[in-house]
Amino acid sequence: MHWLPDPSAGAWLRERLDDPWNSSMHSVVPHGYPAYARILHPASVRSLPDRPVPTDEEWERMPEAERRQLIDRLVDSPATWAETAEAFGTVLHPLAQWQRIVRTPIDGDWRSRIAPDGREFTAPMEGELPADVVARVAAHLRSATTTPEAGVAALWEGFGGLLGHYGHAPSRAFLTLSDDPTHQALLDRSMHDPFNNVFRKPTWHDGILSKEISEAPRFETRDRAYVLFSAGVEEFTDSDWILRAPWRDFSGEQHGFPPSAQSPSILWPEDRAWVLVSEIDFDSTVVAGSAELVAALCADPALEAFPLPEGADLHWDADDVNR
Repeated sequence: MHWLPDPSAGAWLRERLDDPWNSSMHSVVPHGYPAYARILHPASVRSLPDRPVPTDEEWERMPEAERRQLIDRLVDSPATWAETAEAFGTVLHPLAQWQRIVRTPIDGDWRSRIAPDGREFTAPMEGELPADVVARVAAHLRSATTTPEAGVAALWEGFGGLLGHYGHAPSRAFLTLSDDPTHQALLDRSMHDPFNNVFRKPTWHDGILSKEISEAPRFETRDRAYVLFSAGVEEFTDSDWILRAPWRDFSGEQHGFPPSAQSPSILWPEDRAWVLVSEIDFDSTVVAGSAELVAALCADPALEAFPLPEGADLHWDADDVNR
């Protein structure tokens, strides 16, 4: 995988998109393919404790085995949309929307909802797939192209910390704790810096990607901009693809975070036999391709996927079944 400085590689795709105001999925997913599949992003669930959360003193007196049992119950585990719909008494269908599945009231928080059985469900990630799910999907995509070793991966420019920029502050910061009074004084002073920023000259702040890439032209659709990389789908067929991705977050790793890399926002092979789109505002990924590919994705028991008709509406308020 390597950076593509010429963004024209995506021009063909832009020509197949509708205007952003169009309510159908084709504002981000190209027209012109025989079939489409919607892959639901995994959610998570945790069981709430059946007693009040212990105080610090109660925690200290609690036997180790009891502590571990309580911690285990509070750890999130993966949840399917089908499991979630069953818990909330709603209907899972191809155009289902998460906030409807979890019966979110008007002005309610749909990201975290407690089901009637007491379990707490957390909404899926938007705009990306977990590395292992990418690998599972890529295995199907590999067999549906004549060019599995050649293609393009597009990464949305707005992912936090991806690109460097000129400014008064970095796009993200890693907080550390210290008893050093000098360090604390620096932190205290930095809290007042925004008031003085207007008098300072902007400086360059590094991102995950280099300054050369950060300042180069992007591939632009009608309302998004992306950095392009040469990447065949073969590269993504195991979950270790994050270790090979040019956009791997080494800065995060230096601060103790595990290896990570955003999943591609858009991925297509050189022969354009299919296109995968993880739109940043969607909690599902759409694959456009052959009827055989869509059938294989939807039949995979490790995925939650549904066939979609061309022109399907995946807008947040499109779920009429669960109103």
